[in-house]
Amino acid sequence: MMLDTRDITGRQIAAARTLIGMTQAQLAQASQLSVFTVRRIEGSDGPPPVMIYNVIAVRLVLEEAGIVFLPATSDSGIGIRLKKSA
Repeated sequence: MMLDTRDITGRQIAAARTLIGMTQAQLAQASQLSVFTVRRIEGSDGPPPVMIYNVIAVRLVLEEAGIVFLPATSDSGIGIRLKKSA
């Protein structure tokens, strides 16, 4: 089950970026956003306070780098993980 982009939190994005060893500046450049926008996104405990297309741009970059955004289940909260290597 995929997590809807509107349900991704800023903290998940920050954790995902850190997990793959990417800086905020690198994520901003790869997603064609400003570092300020990336900081606003990551600073949110809930859904980021930015336009949804900015979150989509960041999500695509992180997923391309191997991140999987996980939805909450009956026994765990939302999360992230790396894709299994082939």
